[in-house]
Amino acid sequence: MMGDRSWNLLQYATERAPIPLDGYTAEEAAQFKDSIRQKIVDDLKSMTGEELIELVKQNAAKVEEEKAEVAVKEPLSGTEEGKERVQDDADLIDAGIIAEMVAGLCTKSQKETFIKVITKYISHREQEQRNAEDVLFDMFASEETGLISMGKFLAGLKTTGIRRNDPRVRELMDNLKKVHKLNNYETGSSAETQHLNRETFKAVVAPNIVLIAKAFRQQFVIPDFTSFVKDIEDIYCRCKTNTLGKLADYIPQLARYNPDSWGLSICTIDGQRFSIGDVEVPFTLQSCSKPLTYAIALEKLGPKVVHSYVGQEPSGRNFNELVLDQNKKPHNPMINAGAILTCSLMNALVKPDMTSAEIFDYTMSWFKRLSGGEYIGFNNAVFLSEREAADRNYALGFYMRENKCFPKRTNLKEVMDFYFQCCSMETNCEAMSVIAASLANGGICPTTEEKVFRPEVIRDVLSIMHSCGTYDYSGQFAFKVGLPAKSGVSGGMMLVIPNVMGIFAWSPPLDHLGNTVRGLQFCEELVSMFNFHRYDNLKHLSNKKDPRKHRYETKGLSIVNLLFSAASGDVTALRRHRLSGMDITLADYDGRTALHLAASEGHLECVKFLLEQCHVPHNPKDRWGNLPVDEAENFGHSHVVEFLRSWAEKVDLSSEECKTEAVTSKTQADEEICSTSDLETSPATSPIPTPVESGSRAGSGRSSPVPSDAGSTASAGSASSIDDKTKPGL
Repeated sequence: MMGDRSWNLLQYATERAPIPLDGYTAEEAAQFKDSIRQKIVDDLKSMTGEELIELVKQNAAKVEEEKAEVAVKEPLSGTEEGKERVQDDADLIDAGIIAEMVAGLCTKSQKETFIKVITKYISHREQEQRNAEDVLFDMFASEETGLISMGKFLAGLKTTGIRRNDPRVRELMDNLKKVHKLNNYETGSSAETQHLNRETFKAVVAPNIVLIAKAFRQQFVIPDFTSFVKDIEDIYCRCKTNTLGKLADYIPQLARYNPDSWGLSICTIDGQRFSIGDVEVPFTLQSCSKPLTYAIALEKLGPKVVHSYVGQEPSGRNFNELVLDQNKKPHNPMINAGAILTCSLMNALVKPDMTSAEIFDYTMSWFKRLSGGEYIGFNNAVFLSEREAADRNYALGFYMRENKCFPKRTNLKEVMDFYFQCCSMETNCEAMSVIAASLANGGICPTTEEKVFRPEVIRDVLSIMHSCGTYDYSGQFAFKVGLPAKSGVSGGMMLVIPNVMGIFAWSPPLDHLGNTVRGLQFCEELVSMFNFHRYDNLKHLSNKKDPRKHRYETKGLSIVNLLFSAASGDVTALRRHRLSGMDITLADYDGRTALHLAASEGHLECVKFLLEQCHVPHNPKDRWGNLPVDEAENFGHSHVVEFLRSWAEKVDLSSEECKTEAVTSKTQADEEICSTSDLETSPATSPIPTPVESGSRAGSGRSSPVPSDAGSTASAGSASSIDDKTKPGL
């Protein structure tokens, strides 16, 4: 259920709203309160922000879309923890917005219609929720005990990609612990190994039933997550054997990494998680921090201000080269000069009143929000080493200060320290995959559902990553992989597949350009197996997999479209299916073909088209042994029955004629062969050839007037007979 704070927020807003209840009867006022306020609050947990916004749009034309989004998405659609953190002053502001929304909903002309719509909608949602809970229980319950094993249930949930520590199922896990404690289970037992009855199970999963039902219905972006994971594991194992590359050695901490380390984590925009390898080994962000600080600057300052200081073009030069563009600006935020300048914007413009320590904490809090609360730390040893080995970076800083690139009142020493601090933030593959997924999800963290960045900010960040994210390999990476990515010298590779997932690969050995060798191989093999390349043709490319589609989805939809066309009597659609080269004889899982459906619905034109133009069999049997003519007869379509029977008679008659012709032809051929054989072996009509002539004719048979097969047989037979007669003379 919702927190008390959110309940009071909506209740306060409703009571504050200038609703003209004076003109209504007490019964009408009670109906409003019961059907609108109470039911919205009760059902709010299971309604998504988008659904409620759509409902508001349909029934309250006076409410602006922006206010509805703020009212629904910001204060009401977040996590429980997020709701609890709402400040009192924010409560009052949000309450005023909701008050306007409720007032707009409840004008006299709209009241009755809206009450009917919302009541019907909520009733449908409640029924759907109850059905989902019962179906889930029946799926996993034991037939012997009638109880459900929560271990088995959670294992099934994991196969869909949802983990037990997912913040979105926190209520489920908390409820399990409460039930375990109430039942006084033994100390050594686990809350996750309990066996629950139907009512207890429904109460436990109720707060998260929408997410759970969506998972088991395979309504996530990767529906068949198990098969997808198997393919990813295969690619991972192939990359593991790659021993090329060498460790970065410009600071000792990077040189001490294990070259055999290889970790891979995936997080989809629906929060489906998969990890394999060394995914919990900590490493520093290095250049993978650059797109994140750039995103913060864009979010707080806007693109116009940010790009008045830093460009958007690939430099075509080394990432740490002393060079500026024609406007005396760093080429882009992904090279060292651009990243240093972005850090100066954070210091001087985003939070000019903060100290160096405060701006560091502020930036780290953004990173943690993007990661959904996963591990983000700091490695002081790496920071000190970076600062000691930073001659080139200091040179870049002084060069930009000479060309007046920095904002006014910029303290270069503080900027450089902040840049090294961002590069020295510590994390792991698990956290970075969630950050990548947040970028893929338009700035919304998939595990907490918190909106961290605006979609416009993410669009700009991904555009820069696509063209400038992998150092001097960026052009080739965009050509071969076609996806936004950012690499770092610690061995990290952050790959973003927009609107699908985020991937983070980590392996310390680097190529000569500073990119992780195994990470590059993984990215290239990924797009060779799946159609994730930005310019893959999703319609005609058949040699790549699309994990976003359900298994058999294409074939299943084709069969459904074919059968629906036949059932609805759409000859034009049937003609289109035939012209596309589709197999018109395809049947559904009951063995019912398009001819079955057309006959059962009495569509004579479709039946004629299928038989006369498509030449489908007239007598296919379905699962129950029914023919199309049986279907037409059962549903009383006499004209179709008459046509099908006449067609069957015609086909049978044609078959008999074909058989008769075949028998006649065979008889004539046999007679001709016999007569030819008699002519060749008769002494009165054929002179006895010499042995040489006999062998020649038997071998070639070219002058025989009969067909080749028969001629060869006859000649061989004649030669054998002649040899027998001439042996004594020889």
